Amino acid sequence: MNAQGEDVVAGIRTPQPVNLAQKRKTGTKLISLEEEMPEIYAQLEATAKRLDTHYRDMNDLEFTIQKGKLWLLQTRIGKRTGFAAFKMAVDMEREGLITKEEALMRVDPEQLNQLLRPVFDPGEKAKAMSEGKVLAKGLNAGPGAAAGRAVFNAPDAEAWADRGEDVILVRIETSPEDIRGMNAAKGILTARGGMTSHAALVARQMGKVCVAGCGELVIDYGKRQMAVGDQVIKEGDYISLDGTTGEVMAGEVKTMPSEVLQVIDGQLKPEGSQIYQDYADLLSWADEVRKLGVRANADQPDQAKTAVAFGAEGIGLCRTEHMFFEEDRIDSVREMILSDEKADREKALAKLLPMQREDFAGLFRAMDGFPVIIRTLDPPLHEFLPHGAKGIAELAEKIGAPAEKLQAKADSLREANPMLGHRGCRLGIVYPEITEMQARAIFEAACEVAKEGITVIPEVMIPLVGHVNELKAQKELVDRVAKEVIVSYGVDLEYMIGTMIELPRAALTADRIAEEAEFFSYGTNDLTQTTFGLSRDDAKFLPDYLAAEIWEKDPFQTIDQDGVGALIRIGVEKGRSTRSDLEVGICGEHGGDPASVEFCHRVGMDYVSCSPFRVPIARLAAAQAVLKEK
Repeated sequence: MNAQGEDVVAGIRTPQPVNLAQKRKTGTKLISLEEEMPEIYAQLEATAKRLDTHYRDMNDLEFTIQKGKLWLLQTRIGKRTGFAAFKMAVDMEREGLITKEEALMRVDPEQLNQLLRPVFDPGEKAKAMSEGKVLAKGLNAGPGAAAGRAVFNAPDAEAWADRGEDVILVRIETSPEDIRGMNAAKGILTARGGMTSHAALVARQMGKVCVAGCGELVIDYGKRQMAVGDQVIKEGDYISLDGTTGEVMAGEVKTMPSEVLQVIDGQLKPEGSQIYQDYADLLSWADEVRKLGVRANADQPDQAKTAVAFGAEGIGLCRTEHMFFEEDRIDSVREMILSDEKADREKALAKLLPMQREDFAGLFRAMDGFPVIIRTLDPPLHEFLPHGAKGIAELAEKIGAPAEKLQAKADSLREANPMLGHRGCRLGIVYPEITEMQARAIFEAACEVAKEGITVIPEVMIPLVGHVNELKAQKELVDRVAKEVIVSYGVDLEYMIGTMIELPRAALTADRIAEEAEFFSYGTNDLTQTTFGLSRDDAKFLPDYLAAEIWEKDPFQTIDQDGVGALIRIGVEKGRSTRSDLEVGICGEHGGDPASVEFCHRVGMDYVSCSPFRVPIARLAAAQAVLKEK
């Protein structure tokens, strides 16, 4: 009372509560407008309801009271958090104020992250920031909030987690060797790498909080510490990561669990949760509208089950190399790589066969009735070897070979540019026994699970094909093994063999490649790299480019529709000109980006595939793509 709006904004006057409900909630002793001027309050409430009903939305009102008369100065649609946007949209549809289609358009798909991830307690985070606890800021590569003790290598992350500690794995950059430690950690922090670096990709697939490319960090593995300027964080010190904003904070900031995820975990049909029911209803409305299928990138049965819980309709990418890093098989992989003779390689691969078969069987069981796309081995072989003289010496002792010989072999496998070197289908062509082992494992698993009465739909994907003859050679091998296994098991099994389109030449010659491929899956991470001539892990200048508006958006987050998108369009059109029923999808990280999902809908893809935790985002974005066309 007796104050202007500017006084409140400037903070020189303390505002009174509007009504008794607000007064009770805040615990203030100040008199409310409802108590002091009940008639004016009744007019204000009635007017607010009238405006909300007229605009069919929640409004932000500005008003004043002059000489006992209420004046409305302006009204506009009110800003809201992601949780509030979702809740209001569902409630308004149920009240008959808006249609289901309008409710779907009222929620930004990215806002669903606020529903599905743990977040920091707002008061605790505000306190940490006011106390200057923010150490640095990196890329918000894996949304959510996590706090734990800093550890600097993967084995320690596992050991500490086994003792019941929450840990944050801190690395200069991660590699496939770090998989187990990443799985054990609550969050992952790296000094290098972009939004599609190894750390970012794996973190999102696992549902881990991740801050990547935090260049201010100076990490010293020897001392087991990291420093930002003069501030040093040692092993065991608490740090907190905000994967939604990219902030790294010293100390432990308390987190709050997702109300939706608490219920989803392990339960597909939770009872008694209105929040979950609201979430489920919104996504069911999206499923009624969308035309794009939504699959998930998953390598393990637990990831597959999480994906199904979020509404995935299959696996769009299983990266078989992640299965090779388990402790019971990495030595066999290394033995295979270091063998000079084919017979020795086959002996090592024979040890891996039953392990891979069980891996694939677990995925098929989890995805009963849904397609599972399994990519044959993709990364260069040197990634599987230990780093440094100590690791080589330990391996030499295990397999009974001279350390010098192993070091020489490891050195011979290293490449100047491994992303463009001996990887993907090139491995399978030079070492066909690798593809043969994986194909046998896939189809033996499929036949075994089919005999259990489970519907199995395997799709084998050959990576990095640039020439139709590469695919032809690998397809003949996979087909031969598949037919042998199916006949030996005596089952009726349908399968497909296709390829990953991730090289410009593949897109430009897609009509020829479709003569052999039964499906295309666009690997947009690598297609972006090879189109731009840009390594996603070395693009340290990207923030400068974005700040200077050289590029409007990060092409590793959102599909570059003019360049990469043009290649995708050409590939889809040429591929279907040869094979009209060609199944086409996308399995790069762009599959969970709303703008990219809309693009995939426009070019006529059949599905998108993304990390399990982004499946709901893709479902909503796919529905909005249809509604925008209307």
